[in-house]
Amino acid sequence: MSGNDDIRYCHKFSYVFLKYLLLLYAIVFWLIGGFILAIGIYAEVERQRFKTLEGVFLAPAIILILLGIVMFVVSFIGVLASLRDNLTLLKVFMYTLTMCLILELLGGVLALAFHNQTVELLNKNIRRGIVNYYDDLDFKNIMDFVQKKFKCCGGQEYKDWEVNMYHNCSAPGPLACGVPYTCCITRKPNEVANTLCGYKVLEKERLNLIDEIYIRGCTDAFFIWLMDNYKIMAGLLLGILLPQFFGVIVSWLYITRVEDAISEYGHYMDGLLSSSAEERQAKRQGRMAKWFRCMPEFD
Repeated sequence: MSGNDDIRYCHKFSYVFLKYLLLLYAIVFWLIGGFILAIGIYAEVERQRFKTLEGVFLAPAIILILLGIVMFVVSFIGVLASLRDNLTLLKVFMYTLTMCLILELLGGVLALAFHNQTVELLNKNIRRGIVNYYDDLDFKNIMDFVQKKFKCCGGQEYKDWEVNMYHNCSAPGPLACGVPYTCCITRKPNEVANTLCGYKVLEKERLNLIDEIYIRGCTDAFFIWLMDNYKIMAGLLLGILLPQFFGVIVSWLYITRVEDAISEYGHYMDGLLSSSAEERQAKRQGRMAKWFRCMPEFD
């Protein structure tokens, strides 16, 4: 080895380091995507067994399945591309990650820029869910959790429960003109509320309910919680966006390394496209000898 060019890859380990870093990154997210997909499929099977509502509004299982499919497919492309040094697949992987990152940022910016429209859209969808509250167990569990967690009731306000056929004041039965027990104020930690604690509250004036139920809507309560816990949300957003940004950077660096190797050592073709096993083996040995100059060529 007479100069720095002779030990370019072997000395700096740039190619090897980037290759295995990208491979590890893609494998980790491939496994995570497969795990999320499996959970989503299981949850959807269970949901189909018990649901009576035909719609899929706010169905966590559907969200998990879609997220799992995207992560699984994109990460698999990254695994295959990093293993084969296929420039086409590497660029597809990098551009897909970039597009997802841009769409997420754009969605966040639009949600902030059109805050009023976003809130109205949330309230509208929550009211649609309230209509089928007792038919869609997924939505019921989510709504119950949100009302207890954020100490709120309904979407825009507690009167949203009038749209439910069981809680409407014209309905028969003990639930008429009432709200679910998760709207009720509890005095002690882990206190179990009476399931009929919201009885006939929709007939009363708002100020008379301050000590009985949470009169603030869940949309406003959620945004207030976001403002009060901005550090947690900033950390969560960074935890979502930074790994994607890291993947884009590593993919770009690795693509430049592969392109450097092609320009320096001549035309490159993925081994999967070679015409014979002997040709693939010869090409692999030639590339190995060129990329790792400290390794001797072998017959």
